[in-house]
Amino acid sequence: MDESSSPSLLYAVKQVEQVVRARLDAVLRPHGATALQYTALTVLQHRDGMSSAELARNAFVRPQSMADLVSALESRRLVVRVKDAADRKRINVMLTDEGRAFLSACEAEVADLERTMLRDLTDHQVKVLRSALNSCRRSLA
Repeated sequence: MDESSSPSLLYAVKQVEQVVRARLDAVLRPHGATALQYTALTVLQHRDGMSSAELARNAFVRPQSMADLVSALESRRLVVRVKDAADRKRINVMLTDEGRAFLSACEAEVADLERTMLRDLTDHQVKVLRSALNSCRRSLA
């Protein structure tokens, strides 16, 4: 197929995102979580103690949606909200031990999903893809 008749890259990225989200939801469903909840927890795993608004930006959801999402995670004791000692108006969202255990329980299945997605690519192609996607994200940020 020639390049002019191929879907746009934006369309291809969106298709990949939708398939990944559906497959990730299927992997996480037995654990009682969604892809959005998992994403928020992994963001906290790398940068614990964000405000709900910061977490929303980093997890790619609207602040209003994040408030509901944090409430759901808090009810499962996967996160807690803690007043910031330096700024009493700020509430930080913190990953709990239960949240860390949840992420550990999902780790192998999520890694398998990523391996499946990348199985037809060489290590070099994976490195180039990661770099290209990060560059695209930075360009649009």
